[in-house]
Amino acid sequence: MNTPEVLFVCVHNAGRSQMAAALLHHHARGRIVVRSAGSAPAATINPAVIQVMDELGIDLNHETPKRLTTDAVEAADVVITMGCGDACP
Repeated sequence: MNTPEVLFVCVHNAGRSQMAAALLHHHARGRIVVRSAGSAPAATINPAVIQVMDELGIDLNHETPKRLTTDAVEAADVVITMGCGDACP
């Protein structure tokens, strides 16, 4: 059986989708492939997000916003949009 894949999507991939992906990755402990992306990725992750996740013991310092692609959507078993009216392929 293949490892299931979840993709979290928000416009900038700098806040909500990064947090959701990091939390699922942390709690899934390798049982799920977790990715995040945005249709208009920001240059960096929101510093407040990095700080909050650090307080939870999850390091996002090496993460970067990623562009949403059709390939990423097609590879995912589940795509979760973060309620921000994003344009998904």
